[in-house]
Formats: sequence, structure tokens, C-alpha cells
Amino acid sequence: MNFIDKLVTAFNPEKGLKRFQARRKLEILNTGYSNHGASTTKKSMLGWQSTGGGVKKDIYKNRKKLIERSRDLYMGTSVATGALKTINTNVVGSGLKLKSAIDNETIGISDEEAEVIESLIEKEFELWSKDKIDNLGTMNFYQIQELVFLTVLMNGECFIKLNYFETPKNPYSLKLEILEPDRIYTPNNMISDKSVVEGVKIDKNGRIEGYYVSSEHPLDATGGVSEKFIKVYGSENQKNIIHLLFTERPEQVRGIPILSPVIENLKQLGNYTEAELMAAVISGMYAIFIESEAENSSGADVGELEAVENDLLVDSEDETTIELAPGMVVGLNPGEKAKATNPGRPNAQFDPFVTSILRQIGSALEVPYELLIKHFTASYSASRAALLEAWKMFRKRREWFVENFTQPIYEEWLNEAYLLGRVELKNYGTDFLIDKAWCGSQWNGPSQGQIDPLKEANAAVIRINNGLSTRTRETAELNGGDFEQNIRILAKENKLLTEKGVVLNAETTQILERDEE
Repeated sequence: MNFIDKLVTAFNPEKGLKRFQARRKLEILNTGYSNHGASTTKKSMLGWQSTGGGVKKDIYKNRKKLIERSRDLYMGTSVATGALKTINTNVVGSGLKLKSAIDNETIGISDEEAEVIESLIEKEFELWSKDKIDNLGTMNFYQIQELVFLTVLMNGECFIKLNYFETPKNPYSLKLEILEPDRIYTPNNMISDKSVVEGVKIDKNGRIEGYYVSSEHPLDATGGVSEKFIKVYGSENQKNIIHLLFTERPEQVRGIPILSPVIENLKQLGNYTEAELMAAVISGMYAIFIESEAENSSGADVGELEAVENDLLVDSEDETTIELAPGMVVGLNPGEKAKATNPGRPNAQFDPFVTSILRQIGSALEVPYELLIKHFTASYSASRAALLEAWKMFRKRREWFVENFTQPIYEEWLNEAYLLGRVELKNYGTDFLIDKAWCGSQWNGPSQGQIDPLKEANAAVIRINNGLSTRTRETAELNGGDFEQNIRILAKENKLLTEKGVVLNAETTQILERDEE
């Protein structure tokens, strides 16, 4: 209400009310979204409670609760567990494998020289990556990948600290320390500092400078914990810490779980499933009730003999609890009658309802229903379409993971390999462009798989023959293999077949008799 309206209302309340009603009618007559999604007058929109908020209000305020519930769903709800494991298995699987891809033109070396160095780099990287290179000495690089990506899915983020110390039977010092996201938080003495957001230090340019990391997990600590500030880059521009997070808002520096939009659906579905399961179990426990007019009748004795033994009771301390057991016989007191009830379980509508909810959950997670529950009953075309749609998301996640984790780690490792003199890199360290050329790589992971292998293989051959794809790419996508390695192994196999006088073709195997002469 403006000043004039207030003045009119003060002297003439009736006229002031009419002015107010007129303004409200004008608001109703507004066009555009005010008549649709932004309407505050339609009955369908009146109950919609929504308020605006920035990243701090919408995300940071709720982040801890979202993480707690996401972890709880993973530990106790089968659908949530299956969804995260499905994404993790298809994106990372048993670990993304390095394929060195040097840009020899930028470096100024021949193709033959590049092939030799690429082979050496892959062997040296395998020496490091297959060793126990986590801080505790329990996982190799490929097992770390699985843990890191699962942590990101479950918590929305993961922190990896790069440490350097020597260990037996490994010439490389680079070690990876996987940090729980809970360990990064704002110290009490820094709460008033606006440059520190949820444990993340922002510099004067608005860029992340570093993180405050507690000495141990705050929820596991038995005493006081101390915080240490770790810069993103060290004094020699080496990476100190890597922060992986899923972002959905500008200026967001802390992540939230991938399950956040469907937490309520998953929890309610878990409760419903548990209730239906319990009802079905109770329905399956057919009980006989014996009523007798005498207090010390044989019927009551039978009931006592068939009742659940005290040491098997679920809640023996609660006398009001009725314990059920399969085929139990219960004796009743004189005058008591047993009223039979039929819970109607299993519920015939259970599966269609759950299927409908799972489709909505799968849509939000970009995992088709068929893949979410590993149930392929539709036609070949429909199942293949679902798989292809899912792999759009898997590839996107994999590219994100490579760019933000495996590639940065590889670049730090390659720098150490050069400094140790184990890999000679021409002009390395003289120009950023040359350094990037040496760090070129491909990371191969689980393949898409085939519903009909014969059709998929024929399609791959057609793409190769028409120049639409390469043998290297098709080999990686069909079965996750390495074309160059396959050629080397095939050459050895063919040599062995020739030596043994064995001829193989697509239909028969014939052993040729060798001329003794």
C-alpha cells in the first residue's frame, strides 16, 4: 500500500478498501506467467509454498541432512543401493585404464618415437597404479577410482589429498589420501570470515584458494580436533588437493548427493515395501485358536506348548506384544473368541505401483527403469533404446570423472616420472602447450555391452568399412578391449598356429599333417 492509499484509508476506510480491491483485480489481470506457473490466485497454486533463496539457503543449509539421508538410503534401501552401484559399475567399473596418446606433432617427434615412449609410459604407470598407492596402503589406483566415484555419488563430492612418501617396491612417492567430505568444514574461529564458505577458502579473485581439513572425522573424534589449511596448489604449482563435486547452481562450492531430488520417494517406497513384506509374512503365519470353557483344559495346555519360546521372543519384556510364529496354536481364555482377518497379501497392485514409482526415480537419476532393476522384458528395440539413453549419462559422467580426477592424477604422476628420470620427455617443463601434449591420454572403462552381440558386431564392421568409426573405438565400445594389444596378441597366436600346423577359420578347425621330410 502506497502513501496515497494509506492517506485515503485513514480518512475514508471504505474508499480505501475499494482502492485495495481494485489493485488486487489489476494484479489478477496480469499476463504471462502470472496467469500460469507464477499465479498466486488459481486454486491449484494456492497451496504451493515456495520461497527464493541463494546457494547458502537452498543448498548449504540442507547439505548435511541430505548427505545423512543419502547414506542411510544406501545402507538400508535396496533401490537406492542398486541405483548408485549401477551408475558406479557402468561409469568406472573395475577402473578406467590409461592409453597414452601423445601429441607428437606439437612436441616435434616422429610417430615411431611416440609409440616407443607411449609404451614406456603405460608400463611405468602400471607399475605405480597397480601398487597400493592410497595413504593407508590398502587399494591400488583402480580400486581408489571406484571408491572415489561412489563417494561422489553418495555425498555429492569427494576430496583427494596428494601426498608424497616412499614405500617398498615402488619407485614413485605419489600417494592418494581419500578424505570424507565431513572433514572439510569452517573452523569456529573463522565463522565470521566471509571468505570461508563451508570450509572452502575463497581468494580475492573469487577463486578457491584452499580447504580447512580436520585432523579426523568430527563424528568419530573422542576428543578435540584440529584443522589444517591446505592450499589447492603448492609452492611449486603442484596439486595438493583435488575436490570432486556435482554442481547445480552458480557459485556453488560444496556438493549434494545425486539422490537428493528423490530422497522422499525412495524413503516412502522403502517404507511401503517393508509394510507389504511384513503383511505378507503375517498372512503366511496361519494360526489356530482353541477356545475352552475350562481354565485347565487340554486346549490351553496345547497353546502353551506351541507358543513361541521365551528366548525366541522379539520383545519378551513387553507383555502387550503378541508374538507370531508359523503354524502356531494359541489357547484362549474362557469367553474369548478369535476373529479371523484376511490382510489380502500378497497385494496384487504392489508390483504395478512400485514399477510406476521406480520409473519416476529412474527418470530423475537418468537411469532407465529396465536398467535400474535389471529387468529386460520389452522388445529388442525398446531395451536397446533404454540402454543407449542410459549410456549418454554414463559417458557424460565418465568424461567428467576423467577430466577432474584420473587425468589430473596422471599429470602429477607423469611429472614425478620425468623428475625421477624414468621417462624422458623432450622439452618437458619449457612450455605449457608441450607439457599438455605429453600428457595426452585416453581412459577406457566398461563397455556398453550388447543385447544382440551379432547385430552389434555387424554394425561395428559396417561403421569401420565406411570410415564412420575406427577399430580402436569400436573395440573399446564393444568389449572394453585395446585394439593395439589385440593385434599384438593375435600376431603371437598366428605365429603359434603356423608353428603347430593349425589352420583356423570361422566354421571349421583343421589340423594339417606336417610333411615329415
